[in-house]
Formats: sequence, structure tokens, C-alpha cells
Amino acid sequence: MQTLQHLIGGVWEDSSDDAYTDVVDPATEEVVARAPAGSPDDVDRAVAAAVRAQPAWAALPVHERVARISAWADAVAEHAGELAELECREMGKPVGIGRTFVAGAAAGLKEAAGQALSYRFEDTVDGPEGSTTRILRHPLGATAVITPWNFPVAMVLGALGPLLAAGNTVVVKPSERSPLSAVRLFELLDLPPGVVNLVLGDARAGAPLAGHDRIRLVHFTGSVDAGRKVAADAGGKLHRTVLELGGKDPVVVDAGVDPKATAAAVAFGAFLNTGQICTSMERIYVHQDIADAFVDALAEAAAAYQAGDGRREDVMMGPLVDERQRAIVRRHVADAVERGAKIRAGGVEPDGKGYFYPATVLTDVDESMLVMREETFGPLAPVVVVPSFEEGLERAGRSRYGLAATVYTNDDDHVAAAARLPAGVVWVNQWQGGGPERLYEPAGDSGMGATGSTAAYDAATRPAAVHIAARPAS
Repeated sequence: MQTLQHLIGGVWEDSSDDAYTDVVDPATEEVVARAPAGSPDDVDRAVAAAVRAQPAWAALPVHERVARISAWADAVAEHAGELAELECREMGKPVGIGRTFVAGAAAGLKEAAGQALSYRFEDTVDGPEGSTTRILRHPLGATAVITPWNFPVAMVLGALGPLLAAGNTVVVKPSERSPLSAVRLFELLDLPPGVVNLVLGDARAGAPLAGHDRIRLVHFTGSVDAGRKVAADAGGKLHRTVLELGGKDPVVVDAGVDPKATAAAVAFGAFLNTGQICTSMERIYVHQDIADAFVDALAEAAAAYQAGDGRREDVMMGPLVDERQRAIVRRHVADAVERGAKIRAGGVEPDGKGYFYPATVLTDVDESMLVMREETFGPLAPVVVVPSFEEGLERAGRSRYGLAATVYTNDDDHVAAAARLPAGVVWVNQWQGGGPERLYEPAGDSGMGATGSTAAYDAATRPAAVHIAARPAS
């Protein structure tokens, strides 16, 4: 059984503490590795390495930094299959799906780093009486990236491009539930020692990293409760935070759309990665005119998402990450049924090993139920029938979350109205998607700090103004 190590200053090291946690394969419930639980001393050593490496990294020309990052992205793409197999082993994602996401994340890293070549790290503006002002955007220094377990590789790579290309160094702390792929990801790393460091562990590593005196920015993706703690720890040091937290994303299905095709799209948005995506479709509002046909088609589509071991190529949906997550799904279904909801598909937990739960469709739900109020992070599709598109849109906006939302409609006025949804991203007639220039900031309890495109570079740099007065005439 593998015992994992930290990567600090380019060297793989054991933890300074003797506490370890087990990494469990969620399909078999077998322990597959031991990982350090983490400690403040581990964090101190990693941050010190990042601080030491930062001046030399920032001194490299931008194009050299971009070239080094791009070469790493190419190596990741070449090992996409291997990394996907590790993700499957640690958190259950089917290998075929994981391979696609890893390859996409590698391409995204390359693209995000490449944006540094056109980003204005320096600008000059004319002032009064012949003066000029130089606007310089300096790197922040040593930064922290704390990532969740549901997309172990993609979440790390998605944060690193702008931070590294802008001249910062990074300490990465992945979730203790999915460290295997992170270790392999950094074995492929070919950057100067200390530019990227890896500290494994749970809150015993995460808390001291988020509140470390020498960390200048914390990029955190995770739960709302943990995000509040990260923001408080970093805020106490007056350090920046970029937070992408929980979601309870709605989808509004208008009259006039093809109910069967739309149901297939919604099933994909609800059940992909066993519903363990922050932007999963977790609240579905469908117009009464097509509700019967839509629900029938959604239940039929759910039956195609048979849960199984993701190492099999025919499996579309793997297990949940662990029993703790499955218990949340179980509790949401039980609460809904107790309050009057009906199960149209799934809902029966299978026997045997593995943290499996079937793709489940619920009807007759309302906002009093946990499944409509709290983030589920599981393969549930709760459906509410509404009398009009306007009511669907209004009810979709009734949430403390505001990460993303999706609308399906053929009505131009309703397309325009979709922009009113209080969410960082609104997709119309397609879940996911968006070009490289997309930028957004989550609304409500779903986070803070704009990200994407130039916003990511703005967050990764500190602007300074150098005012130069006109020389007096000789």
C-alpha cells in the first residue's frame, strides 16, 4: 500500500507529524493508500519554499514562464488516462469521463497561461501638465490553492495558470479524500523547485495554510462553511481570497422545447459524476404544458445511468465518494418522501460493497424539502411543475446560492429574461460551455472574487502607480 509524501521545494518529503489518513476506493471500500494528515510545520516548510522561489520565478520573462507552464500542460495531457484511473480509484469517477476532463483541464491550463502574453502587466497613461503615470501589476508572492475532491486534477490546474504565469509561486493543498491524482500530477511537474509545492492533509494542513502570515492570496473551492472559515482566517491577515463554494443550481424548462431532448440534457447535468459537481442541476422547474412528457423522459433517461465501477468502460456513473456523502443523499430522499414527494426513478440503495446510489428522479417536491434547499451533491433530480416560465424563473432565483443556472427556451424574450437570474454564470439551451474570455463572480453564498480571463490576472496581481512629473523646461 502506497504511503504518500509532500512535495516541498522540489523534494518529496514525509510529514513532520506521524498522523495519517486512509484513502479508500469508493467502489470496493478497500484502503488503497495512506496520506499524511498534515501539520502546521509541513505548511511552514512549504510556504518558506514558495517564498524563496518566488523572486527568481517572477524575474523570468513572461514568455518563458508561459512556455514552462505549457510544457507541463502537455505532459499532463499525455498522461490523461493514467490520471483518470487514479481519480477513479480515489473518488469513483468513471475513467472515460475522467480522461475527458483531465485532457480538457490540461488544455485549459495552457490557454489560461497563454493569456499572460496579452495581459497588460504594464501600462502608461498621460497626466496633466505633461506628466505620465505607469501602472504596474506586480505578482503577489506566495499563494495557496485549496481544492475539493470531486475534480482533483481539473480543480488544481484551473487555478494555477494565471497565478503562475503572473509570477506567483503556489502551495497546493488537495482534499484528503483524493490525493492520489494530485501526487502523480506533481510528479509530472517540470518547474523550478519551490514554484509549486504540494502539502497533503485535512484541516490540520488546510487551516494553517489559509491563515499563514506569508500567504498573499488563498484560492479555495469547497463548502460554504469551510469557505467562511478560510475567508475569516485569510481576512484576519488582510490577504485576498477567491472563493468558489456550494451551489444549488436551478434549471428552468420552458414550454415549446422538445421535452425528450431537454430531459436527456437535464439528466446529463444532474447525474454526470454522480451529481458531484458544484454546478450540477439540483432544482428543476418545468412548465406545466410539457411536464408529463418531460418527467417521463427524465425517468427513462435516469434508468440509463446505471451505477457501477468506473474502471469498466460501459459505466456512465460511478459511486459517491464515501459513505458520508451517500448519507447526505439518503437523508435528502427520505426527507422529501416523508414530506410527500414521489420517486419516479431510482431511490433504492443497492446492496453490496461500494458507496453506490442510483440516478433518482423526484416529483411533487417543494421548497420546504432539504432536496430543494441544501446542496445535495448526489444523483438526484427533483422536479417542480410551474404554471409559467415567469414563475419558474422567479422560483429559480429563491436560493441563498448563486453559482450557476440553466434555462431551456425557444422564446427570445425569455432568453433575455434569463439574464435576471442571480448567478455567476447563466447557460441558455446548453449546460456548461463558454469561451476563454468568460469571467464571472458567484452570487450569494456561492462565493466571492471574480475569476476567468483578465479577472483571474487582476486577482493574481497587485496594481501600483508610478507618477512621473514632467521635467521643467531647461
